[in-house]
This record gives sequence, C-alpha cells and structure tokens, in this order.
Amino acid sequence: MSLVISDEIVRATHVSETELTQEIAVMLFQREKLTLGQASQLALMSQLQFQHLLASRHIPIHYDVKEFEQDIKTLKEMKRL
Repeated sequence: MSLVISDEIVRATHVSETELTQEIAVMLFQREKLTLGQASQLALMSQLQFQHLLASRHIPIHYDVKEFEQDIKTLKEMKRL
C-alpha cells in the first residue's frame, strides 16, 4: 500500500518530505504502533540512525522479544519481495 500526501499538506508542515516521513515514523514508534525496525524502515534510515534520532529527542527505545520477533518476520517478508 502506498500513502500519498499532497504537496500542499507537505508545504503546510514547513518540513521536507524526508523530515515529514521521519516525524510520522517517530510518532508511530512512540505510540508503539511500529517496532524499531519498522519505524526505521519507514523513516528510510538504518536502525542505528533512527536510534540516534530518537536519542536526540530523548525518546526511550522500547524493544522487547515480541518486537524482535516481529522485525525478523518483517525482514523475511521483505526478502521474499
């Protein structure tokens, strides 16, 4: 599935497309809707880069066994594509 955000909405945020995508990824991670791996993938960053972004905002990393297993599943699905 693709999500299209109009140029008008992107301009209204006063941030670049990349920054907007990162903001969405951070928000979904904070709300525990995405795992660390999924959020970093959405943000188009490595997990380490995304962790640095979280740290710069003083956002704790919540990463448990369930999330690890979900990341493994996601990676296997991506490999099949």
